[in-house]
Amino acid sequence: MRRCIVLLAALLLALVPARRARAQDNYEIQVYPSELVAPGHTMVELHSNVTVDGRAAEVDGLLPTRHALHETLEITHGFTPWLEVGFYVFTSARDGDGWSWVGDHVRPRLSVPGSWHWPVGVSVSTEFGYQRRLFSTDTWTWEIRPIVDQQLGRWYWSVNPALELAIKGDNAGHGWSFSPSALVSYDLTRQVTAALEYYGSLGPVSGFAPGPEQQHQLFGAVDLNLSPRWEINLAVGRGFTASTDRLLVKTILGYRLEF
Repeated sequence: MRRCIVLLAALLLALVPARRARAQDNYEIQVYPSELVAPGHTMVELHSNVTVDGRAAEVDGLLPTRHALHETLEITHGFTPWLEVGFYVFTSARDGDGWSWVGDHVRPRLSVPGSWHWPVGVSVSTEFGYQRRLFSTDTWTWEIRPIVDQQLGRWYWSVNPALELAIKGDNAGHGWSFSPSALVSYDLTRQVTAALEYYGSLGPVSGFAPGPEQQHQLFGAVDLNLSPRWEINLAVGRGFTASTDRLLVKTILGYRLEF
């Protein structure tokens, strides 16, 4: 537990003001575990995120985020013990704007096999896709997300130090940006897990954005472990900088199919 706290504290202390961070992406808000979907199984997830208090006016040609509902369909299939591939469909709905398709991403992920008996779980995902200019300043992007996690009795931690590259858009040519996320959780019972989730976007690794232009969010979450087939996550998040949406509510509802 002490190591979990030190790791999370070190991550937060690294988030000091140091170019501009990317526009906020509140479609699939999740800290990844290293474990993959089992071979021959398909995980279907619905990510529902509501921005209760966010940007009220258009900025840089982006639609407002306040009172926007984002629905993301994620379908992930496990091919081998070390390979899965996920596909995303992003949508957004807001009063006055109607329901809109935002974009699609594909995400292959590789994992260190459990037979190697490493002390921590390790996997790496790479995500590539398109999002419309109304919703993102960068239309084509590529993300590389290392994932390291560990279960320690009732405690669990996961760190995702993601790197993002704008291939086409306002940030194209600015190099890789750093978007870390982390999670610490505790199993209250066999069915209920309480968690603290952090999400950030600091800007280019060559020189972080000024503090107010960075994005930092902290979520209090509850996971309901009702069945091995189901995944249920409920969370409320708070933003801490001027460029971060101030209040969000998110849910993840997933079901595993033997398919």
